[in-house]
Amino acid sequence: RMPTITVETDRRTEVIDITDRVAAALPDDASGVCTVFSQHTTMGVVVNEAESRLMGDLADGLDQLVPDDGWRHDQIDDNADSHVRAMLVGESVTVPVDGGDLQLGRWQSILAVECDGPRSREITVCVH
Repeated sequence: RMPTITVETDRRTEVIDITDRVAAALPDDASGVCTVFSQHTTMGVVVNEAESRLMGDLADGLDQLVPDDGWRHDQIDDNADSHVRAMLVGESVTVPVDGGDLQLGRWQSILAVECDGPRSREITVCVH
């Protein structure tokens, strides 16, 4: 079974640094590439800088890009905006791994992007 990490979110749109949890899920001798995949249609994963103000700006930017209302899907469960935001972000990232270590650039982190919180989310970590 592939490792998963659980992410608990507090806000409707939120960005969470999961880099350390992804790194902890890697085998010590892992080499190749690591895919970090959100198992949800309203949460994405990106690589970017984990500076708190920037993470707030990313969440605010998504909220500004995609309006909350006026969507057909809202007749079902009132979260169409969350699906659109997550689609723009993307559901996964791939990061090189060498000797069990993520090969991220100096300012790069792996960020989970919640678009329909608060929720408990599962993210798969796969090395291949």
